[in-house]
Amino acid sequence: MYRTPRSEPLTQPRTTRSDAPAHAPDRTPCLAPNRANEELQSIVLSGLLHKPKRLPCKLLYDERGSELFEKICEQPEYYLTRTELQIMQTFSSEMASALGPDIMLMEYGSGSSLKTRLLLNALEHPAVYVPVDISSSALSASVASLRCEFPDLTVNPLCADFTQPFGALPCALRKPAHALTQPDHARRTVVYFPGSTIGNFAATEAVRLLRQIRLQMGSTGGALIGFDLKKAFGLIERAYNDEAGYTAAFTLNLLQRLNRELCADFDLSNFQHSAKYRHDPGCIETHIISQRDQHVAIAGESVHFESGEEMLVEISCKYSMQDFAELAAAAGLRMDAYWTDPQNRFCVQYLVNSP
Repeated sequence: MYRTPRSEPLTQPRTTRSDAPAHAPDRTPCLAPNRANEELQSIVLSGLLHKPKRLPCKLLYDERGSELFEKICEQPEYYLTRTELQIMQTFSSEMASALGPDIMLMEYGSGSSLKTRLLLNALEHPAVYVPVDISSSALSASVASLRCEFPDLTVNPLCADFTQPFGALPCALRKPAHALTQPDHARRTVVYFPGSTIGNFAATEAVRLLRQIRLQMGSTGGALIGFDLKKAFGLIERAYNDEAGYTAAFTLNLLQRLNRELCADFDLSNFQHSAKYRHDPGCIETHIISQRDQHVAIAGESVHFESGEEMLVEISCKYSMQDFAELAAAAGLRMDAYWTDPQNRFCVQYLVNSP
């Protein structure tokens, strides 16, 4: 997965925990039109008029969506974050050796940067850390925390959609307090892309993104990428249908965002979250399903939903080692090293340019 005012929780939980999501209508007034809303409107109307309907998963990550995703990562069914964190805790020193000293570490979709802290602690003299995230609020909170924890590290945040080209960044300088007159230059760039977010893209899109990463890291750089491995589909499906209901709240929050930002009138009680595993092509597909025949007003348009109609809002692809090797090769990259957990549920790979 990727990264506005706060809103009330969204779906009826299957638990009595006080912090679990709960159904409540969104009475937040819609926002005044602006350029960002116009861009969102264009994306949304294009997706709603598509047959079948689909919206890009990056729209799930407004402020409330980012908060709910952090909750999802804490759920017992969601093995991905827990397993990747275990890999980072076990092998961060090995990863640091593979990445080398004095690097510029650029992270796509940085979020809370929890796993990044382990990597930064293990790295030898990291030159600069560049967190890239679509959520300005999540980025600000993370950067403030990191600057306190790593006072000698230059942190240059970038609020951007990493799925779109955002240009090459110059290597910045690391200026520790004890050596202000002789700063170290970053020797090379490493793009860190954790969280299995690469799986949110269909094969052609994933290759395009890997090519962008290859351009960003340059001829001598590398990419450290986490991805989910293929396994028993029941385990995978449970991860995207947690008992507490946070994933359903996360999915339906997209409709609440459209109500607020595009003056839509989605009635959340008329829609349902659905996440199911498709063996071919080997991915979880998350849909929002209309529970009845209805029309929704959005940005001055009327959009019809049939009863039972599905709107695709996210895919989460799972890979075999061979699958991912072929994906990387298509982007001009090859595996230099990899690390997995004992159950082979998840993998972190270090990629470099192919000869």
